[in-house]
Amino acid sequence: MKDSTVSARVELDVKTEAEDILQKLGVPVSVVINSLYRQIIYRHGVPFSLTIPAEPVTIDSMSDAELDTKLQHSDRQSIAKQGRAMDDVFDDLERSLK
Repeated sequence: MKDSTVSARVELDVKTEAEDILQKLGVPVSVVINSLYRQIIYRHGVPFSLTIPAEPVTIDSMSDAELDTKLQHSDRQSIAKQGRAMDDVFDDLERSLK
């Protein structure tokens, strides 16, 4: 049962930008805060690196031609069985987050 309130002072632009992103994702702020608290408990610490990462390339930042090229390349790799097993990829991702 949710019976406690968290209150924090944050910069307006940070709050606005974060809430805009969460709204686009369809995730309520309370769900993110609750998830963060649970991860802090689970990991006995902050569950993410406190460094500024390189900005990833996203679909939104690609032109249609760039996206099409990447998708065609991935399709060719898949057909040629040149990809990696999904479990291996996720294992690597999990290791990189620790």
